[in-house]
Amino acid sequence: MPTRGQMIRMQMSDGAEIGVYHVAPTGERRGGLVLIQEIFGVTEHIREQCDLFADEGYEVLAPALYDREVPGFEASYSETDVQRAIQVARQLHDFEVSLRDAQTCIDALKDKGPVFMTGYCYGGSVTWAMACRSKDLAAASGYYGGMIPAMADRTPTCATILHFGEQDHGIPMEGVRKVAELHPEVAVHVYDAGHGFQSDRRTDYHEPSAKLARERTLALFRANGG
Repeated sequence: MPTRGQMIRMQMSDGAEIGVYHVAPTGERRGGLVLIQEIFGVTEHIREQCDLFADEGYEVLAPALYDREVPGFEASYSETDVQRAIQVARQLHDFEVSLRDAQTCIDALKDKGPVFMTGYCYGGSVTWAMACRSKDLAAASGYYGGMIPAMADRTPTCATILHFGEQDHGIPMEGVRKVAELHPEVAVHVYDAGHGFQSDRRTDYHEPSAKLARERTLALFRANGG
């Protein structure tokens, strides 16, 4: 399915110029959305997710977070690409830079109305961190972020929900339960699925879980001004 947005260039807070996928809303604008990539980059799957949210009335920005280190990075789900993506995310790229870039995208949208955030995998961790850090988000929905349990001591400043797969071998349920126990104000949804269940490119894709998580995400946004 061809995507209908376009990659634009945006200057970040450190002066670096990176690519950002931008797609305008269909119909009446409900708000802005910053959508954060998996470790694989702003892939066709991520661009499609942006377009789907734009179809719901959101103006979407998805920053290519690794453009400083590996410009235009887009990885597949092959084992070789997975290992390369892990190397980029964990060794070459600073997580703090991702948070600053996410805030720059929030800043670009916030004067037009409420701003929301969602993200998958690596992006789920960024979403949780930003929900706990930024004062400019109306709501956030984070998907299977592996670093979230390690950041369980942080507290969101906006309405936040999280999505995890019960069969996710990379995120033990013990950590997920810890987040839920520490944050009764956060709806922590657990699905009968594995990691990456939202992506129809992955073997762990689980359509019923993906559909339900999306419905919950849209309901959260709409309940908070979107």
